[in-house]
Amino acid sequence: MIKRVMPLNLILFLRFLGLFLVMPVLSVYAMSMEGSTPLLVGVIVGGYALTQAIFQMPFGILSDKVGRKPAILAGLLIFMVGSLVCAMSTDVYTLMIGRFLQGAGAIGSVVTAMISDTVEEEKRAKAMALMGGFIGLAFSLSMLVGPLLSADGNVSILFYISAIAAVLGAVILYAKAENPPKIIHIYHNTTSIKDIARDPNLLRLAVAAFFQKGMMAAAFVTIPIVLTKNFGYEHSSLWEVYLLSLIFGALAMAPAAILGEKHNKPREIFIASTALFTLSFVLMTLASSTTMFVVATVIFFVAFNMMEPLLQSMVSKVSKVHQKGTAIGMANTFAYIGTFLGAVLAGLLLRGEGTQSGLWIFAVIGIVWFFWTIKMKNPIRYAHLYLDLNHTNMDRLNSLEHDGIAEWYINDTQKIAVVKYQKESINEEKLRILLTN
Repeated sequence: MIKRVMPLNLILFLRFLGLFLVMPVLSVYAMSMEGSTPLLVGVIVGGYALTQAIFQMPFGILSDKVGRKPAILAGLLIFMVGSLVCAMSTDVYTLMIGRFLQGAGAIGSVVTAMISDTVEEEKRAKAMALMGGFIGLAFSLSMLVGPLLSADGNVSILFYISAIAAVLGAVILYAKAENPPKIIHIYHNTTSIKDIARDPNLLRLAVAAFFQKGMMAAAFVTIPIVLTKNFGYEHSSLWEVYLLSLIFGALAMAPAAILGEKHNKPREIFIASTALFTLSFVLMTLASSTTMFVVATVIFFVAFNMMEPLLQSMVSKVSKVHQKGTAIGMANTFAYIGTFLGAVLAGLLLRGEGTQSGLWIFAVIGIVWFFWTIKMKNPIRYAHLYLDLNHTNMDRLNSLEHDGIAEWYINDTQKIAVVKYQKESINEEKLRILLTN
C-alpha cells in the first residue's frame, strides 16, 4: 500500500506546499502593494479558492471519464502558470489574477480519488491518514519556511518555488505513480451531480468542509495582520507563533485520526473540533495581549488538525465507486467556496487597521456550525468480500439484491469482484458460496 500511494502523496505534498508557502505572509505582503484595500487583500488570500470551487467538480468529472493522470497533469500545469504570474506581479491586480490561475488547477479531489482507487477500503483509513500527514508536513514546512524565506520582503521567491513544485509533481506523476486499476461498476448511468447532492451524508460532509476551510482562510488573513499591527510582531518572527501552533496541532492529529477512523467516531471529533474553532475566534476577538492571541491561534490549529485527516476519508467512504471523483470534487467545491468567503469576510472585518473586534461574527458562525454538526451520524461500517473473477458466478452477482449490500464492482486490472456489505446483516461465508461457481 505504501509503495502505491507514496508518489501520489508526494504530488499532494508539492501541490499543497505551493499553496501554503505564501499563506503566512500573503496578507501582509498584499497590504504593502499600492492600491490595496482590506477587501482586495481578502480576495487575494482566498482568490485561489474561488477558481478551485469553480473547477473542482469539472476536474473530478473529467477524471472519472478520461482518467486521473491526464486531469492531474492539466491541473499542475495551470497551477505552474498561475505561480509564475504571481511571482512576476508588481501590482495588486496582477497578483490577484495569478492567484485565480493557481486555483484553476483544481486537482486535490482527483489525487484523493486516485488514492481511493488504488487502495482497498479496509486500508484506506491508513492511506488517508498518511495523506493527511503529508499535507500536514507541507503545511508545517510552509508555516516555518515561508516567513523565513521572505523575511526581507521578497515574497516572489515563494511563488517561484511553487512553480518548481508543480513541475516536480508532474515528473513524479508519470515517472513513479502507478495507473489506477480499471473499475467496472454496476451503475449504467453516468455520474449524477444531483444524486450526490441529495445524499444527506455527503451533503453534511460538504458543509463541514465549507465551514472548516472558511475558518482557515479567515485565520490566515487575521493572524499575520493582527500580530504585526496590534502586537508589534516582526514579519520575520511570525514563524515562532506558527511553530508553537503546529506542534500542538500535530499532537492532536494522531489521536483524532485514530478515534475517528479506527473506532469510527468521526462525529465526536467533528463536534470537538467545531467547539474549539468557536473558542479560538472568541479569544481572538477578546485578546488584549500577545499571549492571549497566541493561545487563540494555537487552539485554532489544534481544531483544524483534528478535523483535516477525516474529511476526505469520510467522503471517499460514503460515495460509491463510480462517484468518488465527483463526490470529492463536490466536497472540495464547498471547501473552496468557504475559503474564498472566509478570507473576504475577514478582510472586511479587519477594516485595514488590524482591529479584530469584528471577528465575533466568526464565533457566531462557529456556534451555528456546532449545532449543525451535532446532527451528524457516524457512518455505517462495511466489510468487503473479494472474489476471484474466474470463479465468480456473474449471473448471481448481477441479480444480487439485499438491503445489506451497499454496492459491488469489478476490478478488471486485478481480476477480482468486490462486494461491499454489512457484516451485521449478511454472513460472509454464505455470500461467498452463493457467488462462487
